[in-house]
Amino acid sequence: MLKNSCINPEIISTLSFCGHGDKILIVDGNYPLASKSGNAKKVYLGVSKGLPTITDVLKALTGSVNFEAAEVMMPEDGSTTEIMEEVKTLLPKVKISSCSRLKFYENACDDSIRLAISTGEQRFYGCIILTVFVA
Repeated sequence: MLKNSCINPEIISTLSFCGHGDKILIVDGNYPLASKSGNAKKVYLGVSKGLPTITDVLKALTGSVNFEAAEVMMPEDGSTTEIMEEVKTLLPKVKISSCSRLKFYENACDDSIRLAISTGEQRFYGCIILTVFVA
């Protein structure tokens, strides 16, 4: 039995193949995962509206993997979202950058994205790309 916080077998299996610089995409329930995640392993976790949230998944992953950077999707007006504030709290030592929705879509299709996780998150701009760090 696993003791770490993430117990999803598809996620654990894919994480085991990740190395330094590989990336993980976590997206909200509105994100077009099938068309905007390249060749990444796709895992659909959404069980209902709002469950799980982006931060639920992020909390589970931080119990299993170290991250060195994160990139978040931001509104065109440059405003800070509620999710961004929560991400900063959950990743206090991680460099966090932001980009527009269209640039994020482009980045999410990069070959370095190994795992793409869709959640039930309903808050807008709930998308993040995490870069794996091997400590």
